[in-house]
Amino acid sequence: MTRGGSARLTVTFMPRPDGWSGLFATAFEQSRNAMILTDAQRMMVDVNPALLSLLGRKKTDLTGRPVFSIVAGGPQATEEEWAGAMAEARFSGVTELLHADGRLVSVQWAASTETVTGRRLVLFVVLSVSRWGARFRRTSLPEEPPRALTPRQREIVHLVALGASGREIGDELHTSRNTVKTHVAAVYQKLHCSTRSEAVDKSADLGLLHT
Repeated sequence: MTRGGSARLTVTFMPRPDGWSGLFATAFEQSRNAMILTDAQRMMVDVNPALLSLLGRKKTDLTGRPVFSIVAGGPQATEEEWAGAMAEARFSGVTELLHADGRLVSVQWAASTETVTGRRLVLFVVLSVSRWGARFRRTSLPEEPPRALTPRQREIVHLVALGASGREIGDELHTSRNTVKTHVAAVYQKLHCSTRSEAVDKSADLGLLHT
């Protein structure tokens, strides 16, 4: 748990002893969107009823546990990458969550980092749930044909296909991880995709991986 933005959480109304506003607490509990609140160490501080319904779980089974314990494949970010994401304040992505019965639930999510009474917390919000496996149906009009990738973008897609991480790609190409992320974002835009696997699949279909 492709980068994007989510509205920043504003904690200003009806303060409670725990520092959260009553307005936020009500929205958190009643929202139809599944939500998870974690601390800076990725431990789940709270989850809302929509999340429990989505995953068929009980709150007592989740709170106090690492958020990546319900992510298929475990952590999707290193400690360094997590710290960088928190520093950016807003980030998003696509992942698969583990249902209590063993099924995988593919979700698109967005997160916002906030500091409440001196404590750094991260609010994850599930924006949509896929009913077509790991790939999400696009709701936009028929898209433009994929645009050509630059030589450097092809290099990066090739390394992604080999399973290299952002850090490994940066080391291989002697560039920063942020530069790699910028190139990956450009590839997503050009190929009209939102995940690494989609970028590799589309590049393969277009014959870009061996050129």
